[in-house]
Amino acid sequence: MTDAEKVLWKNLRGDFAGKGTHFRRQVAIGRYVADFCCPGHKLIVEVDGPIHLQVEVHSHDRLRDEVLRAGGYRILRFTNTEVSLELKSVLQRISTALSASTPTPVPSPQGGGKFMEPT
Repeated sequence: MTDAEKVLWKNLRGDFAGKGTHFRRQVAIGRYVADFCCPGHKLIVEVDGPIHLQVEVHSHDRLRDEVLRAGGYRILRFTNTEVSLELKSVLQRISTALSASTPTPVPSPQGGGKFMEPT
């Protein structure tokens, strides 16, 4: 994990913004791995380094995000710099995203409590 990911993980562990907001890290979803995922809200948080600015990587990220969104996930992307220098704002944006969704019941009626594979 990068330093920025470690800082964010420290803040996301436990019950981040209230009941049902448990985050996991390095979560396999289909053929992809999310940096951080709150399964109950189907929210993925990615922390990107400078490599994600390269055309090839950026194109891969766009395709990956499309596939994950088709599977019902919402994705927030932050740069390492944002997490390092604007942590309070990053955490607020994550909290707002969590507040804007209804948690999936456990076990999920669609997936029997397991992650649904993106189509």
